[in-house]
Amino acid sequence: MRSQHDKGRRLVLESGDAQVLLETFTRMQEENPKFYYAVDLNEQHQLRNLFWVDAKGMEDFNNFGDVVCLDTTYFTNKYRIPLVLFVGSNHHVQPTLLGCGLIADETVYTFVWLLQTWSVAMGDRGPRVMLTDQSNEIKTAVAAVFPRTQHCFCLYYILEKVPRQLEYFSLWNDAFTVKFHKCVFKSWTEEQFEKRWWKLVDKFHVREVEWFQSLYEDRRLWVPTFFRDVTFASLSAYSRAESLNSKFDKYVQGDTSVNEFVEQYKAILEDMYEEEAKADFDAWHEVPELKSPSPFEKQVHLIYTHEIFTKFQLEVLGAAACHLKKESEDERTTTTVYAVKDFEDDQNYVVEWNVKGSEICCSCRSFEFKGYLCRHGIVVLQMSGVFSIPSKYVLQRWTNAARSRKPVSGKLDEVQERVRRFNDLCRRAIILGEEGSLSQESYNIALSAIREGLKQCGSVNHSGEEENVSVERESEPQLDIVISSNKAPRLSETGKEKGTKGKVGFLVI
Repeated sequence: MRSQHDKGRRLVLESGDAQVLLETFTRMQEENPKFYYAVDLNEQHQLRNLFWVDAKGMEDFNNFGDVVCLDTTYFTNKYRIPLVLFVGSNHHVQPTLLGCGLIADETVYTFVWLLQTWSVAMGDRGPRVMLTDQSNEIKTAVAAVFPRTQHCFCLYYILEKVPRQLEYFSLWNDAFTVKFHKCVFKSWTEEQFEKRWWKLVDKFHVREVEWFQSLYEDRRLWVPTFFRDVTFASLSAYSRAESLNSKFDKYVQGDTSVNEFVEQYKAILEDMYEEEAKADFDAWHEVPELKSPSPFEKQVHLIYTHEIFTKFQLEVLGAAACHLKKESEDERTTTTVYAVKDFEDDQNYVVEWNVKGSEICCSCRSFEFKGYLCRHGIVVLQMSGVFSIPSKYVLQRWTNAARSRKPVSGKLDEVQERVRRFNDLCRRAIILGEEGSLSQESYNIALSAIREGLKQCGSVNHSGEEENVSVERESEPQLDIVISSNKAPRLSETGKEKGTKGKVGFLVI
């Protein structure tokens, strides 16, 4: 994939940047051997592309690697730093940084190298869904490196380009936007989209515009009508400002240099770890309040994380403002189609409910974009005599058991009981930590109890395996997340004191 035209291209850096990068990465790898970085050199042995990721990013991919966004905003918008980011979403709907890259250009070769290198860092694995900008080079690279991954374009990349494409007929801008949004967001079937699309491009005379031709050719990669049985985990929003990726904009400005970003990199990670640790702490210590007698709300009360439960509560309460009408029923396929009027936003939606397969789909595409059931689906389930959410619509990635090694079973009551046990153990562990830290003797007693407990639990949970997982963990350096009252969380090896000041809130072993 390296053409003659690509040869000799190199990463444009300012004087001293390469040395700063090398020193920073060497230091980070000394602090944590799992820190990973890779370089790509051209034929003149000049730096062409660079990639790096910390140990936490690799661990986050293990838990939340189902949907990943390759964010090229800073590169394509000609920022001073040629930066690309691999961004994910954790169970608290917070962005996770799964890798960073500095690239020389936007060629197929560069993106293939970047994706292959990232895949190696993640254990030769790829995501189920990868979101990117609309780019033929990226599309080719994703297909080559991750043939089993569902590649989609971030919706806000598309929507942000529409006004720029309409500049030359600005008088039609508002009228076109209304029709465009109706075609894209209100088309329930592929046939309906096709009919509206061709009517749109002919009415506004854009059939021959190359960009609109490319949109149609790539329609299955960005039009919500074509998305079923997929979720974007809140990573594909309608605008950049609403997206999780925008969280990084406060660290990267148009004039941010490579040197400045590298200096901020550790602060970025610490800020992210602190936000996640605080959300975890709140999840262990606070039980969200029920706001209705709805069985759907009670079902996920202790299963969803606080952030997702709060968002889902709004859907449960919003169901009261919805009125439905049966449109059609197919007894052969046990599928019923409903028209739902949402009086809160004064919009009409179409909901399809398949009784036999316990499958529900709404034209608002809330599940596809956000990962939880919408109010329109809830009211259809209620009227159909179904008072529990089908298990396939309660994603493990949004639950308090998101980091569990075992998949969530179809019986959500079992999951809820497991979450209760988990929360109870976490509270007791905090009490043990407080008591055990009062003296060296009590510390040794608590540590011995923890090790013995891990060994016995491992024996029960992994009976039949040749080696006990918990024993293996004892012999390896452990990573503790230490949260103090006046310092950001950081990773440290067990047994090595880092001079933590302030009262320790809790630590995760």
